[in-house]
Amino acid sequence: MKSPHRRNFYIYRYILSKSRIKNSEHRKMSSVHPIPTIHLNGSDKIHEAKKLRSACTNVGFFYLESHGLSKDRVDEVFAASKEFFKLPLVEKQRISDHELTRGYTAMEEQTLDPSNQTKGDTKEGFYIRQDIPRDHLLYNPAKLSGPNVWPGECGPCSLSDHRRWKKTMKEYFASCCEIGFRLQRLIALSLDLDENFFDLHFVDNPVATLRLLHYSIEESKPELGVYACGAHSDFGMLTILLTDKNPGLQIRTLEHEWIPVPPREGAFIVNLGDLLERWTNGLYLSTVHRVISEGSSERYSVPFFYTPNFDTVVEVLECCIDEGDNLPKHPPITSGKHLLEKLSQTHADFNPNVQ
Repeated sequence: MKSPHRRNFYIYRYILSKSRIKNSEHRKMSSVHPIPTIHLNGSDKIHEAKKLRSACTNVGFFYLESHGLSKDRVDEVFAASKEFFKLPLVEKQRISDHELTRGYTAMEEQTLDPSNQTKGDTKEGFYIRQDIPRDHLLYNPAKLSGPNVWPGECGPCSLSDHRRWKKTMKEYFASCCEIGFRLQRLIALSLDLDENFFDLHFVDNPVATLRLLHYSIEESKPELGVYACGAHSDFGMLTILLTDKNPGLQIRTLEHEWIPVPPREGAFIVNLGDLLERWTNGLYLSTVHRVISEGSSERYSVPFFYTPNFDTVVEVLECCIDEGDNLPKHPPITSGKHLLEKLSQTHADFNPNVQ
């Protein structure tokens, strides 16, 4: 195993020379490796792309700053999320669509690490996706393409202003789509591809998903199989996470050690998903992570999952293979097939429309 300094030298030399990193290159993510920071509005895009490549090959996680989202907008999203989860359970349960994975998901409904969990994640959630009317050409339940469900539109609602709540979430969703689109372009540059390389996979109807999460105060007990969120890797291309000030997020190193990813005010926490790891033949890491609750407070977070169009075929990029020892590790798969498989494996209430 190369030392960290020597490994970083080779990564840096690759970027400068635009040569291909072969599968024989050794990488090591350890507890001393910091979570890097990427600036989305950085003045030197190529410099940020180089930093991003290092983050993707070594950690699979990074902080995202200078993203253009104001503190007031963040505070409004958290306030709206907290107000929703304080609603009576019977009211929340009415706002749900198990076929299209929209709306409310109950506490412990999702189990992200079934082999190690004795019960579901100690969290409840609310799904928001692209809002596609039933009379729209893109409406297709089999592809999770359809309308959202909103408080105030599924029966009586106790929110102070359900119209403003909807507006807050739709505007934040749109902001995340814009940030995700810009990030996928930076990822393309980091792979020495044209900046627009991935665009066609996100301009039509990407499977973009916003999820509000509320973690209960229950203490996690890994030895008993109780987790706030079980260990898993994310399903799509990348995840843009907004989290409150409470700790709990941990990532697993290649040595199977768990290290914390502390919240940072004003920054998103971004991680890569399975589809990007498949696209890059394992060069970019879809890192396993989990949430552990200390049992001292509730926790709120808002992940945004940016996933390519449902019919996008994800197969290893030519820049990530060669004729030597770095042949494709994964067969081609569509974005939608991968997502449906993962949702079926982890959600007890998911009831897909299969055609």
